[in-house]
Amino acid sequence: MNNHNNGTQDDIKAFQLLSEVADEQPVSQRELAKRLGIALGLVNSYIKNFVAKGYIRIKNYPHNRYAYLLTPRGMAEKGRLAYQHVHYFTNLYTVTRQDYLHLFRDLSKRGITRVSFCGIDEVAEIAWLSLQEAGLELDGVMDNQGTSVHFFMGCQIHDLKKSIGTGSGPIIITSLKRAKNLKRQLRELGAAEETIICPDFGSTSPTNDMDVNDKKKLQINSIEQGK
Repeated sequence: MNNHNNGTQDDIKAFQLLSEVADEQPVSQRELAKRLGIALGLVNSYIKNFVAKGYIRIKNYPHNRYAYLLTPRGMAEKGRLAYQHVHYFTNLYTVTRQDYLHLFRDLSKRGITRVSFCGIDEVAEIAWLSLQEAGLELDGVMDNQGTSVHFFMGCQIHDLKKSIGTGSGPIIITSLKRAKNLKRQLRELGAAEETIICPDFGSTSPTNDMDVNDKKKLQINSIEQGK
């Protein structure tokens, strides 16, 4: 499953990069890396691969800027990846919607009524829909990624460092692609291990939405909120 997910993520990045260069405007690889939120070296690797496969041609401009011209083969590949892109996000919605719904219903059964979201992207929006259906309240929203968006569903988005310890309920990881990094950063900033919960994305059974440690966390949190 992990290999499949890695392949899917690679295809999505390839599609996003081909989409960025499709307008054939001069741009540096550093700018492309910033737009896509990936490492500069990874952009360089993709570009080299595209050239080798005949997907793009490169036109040089001053100051390390280039125009990447899509070839007919590149346009066909972009179309193929676009179809996969839509298919992936359709599956993403279905799976994550159910995973979060199972998680929030389990939280509700344990007496927890309020949670905070950590990590704001398309997955957070899906999690919010499940939160509403389960009848829980959003206590706070946090993220460490600079963005022009300052509010999420009426809640102000705060920096992780300022948010630790301010909420009354558990912190729910709501970004699929940044889940591991966000959990690590929360721990480094002093968030108690028992307050951080990340769904087991892709589980088909409600009982598998959380591992044993996460279930222990919920027992602790439900006791705390019941005081």
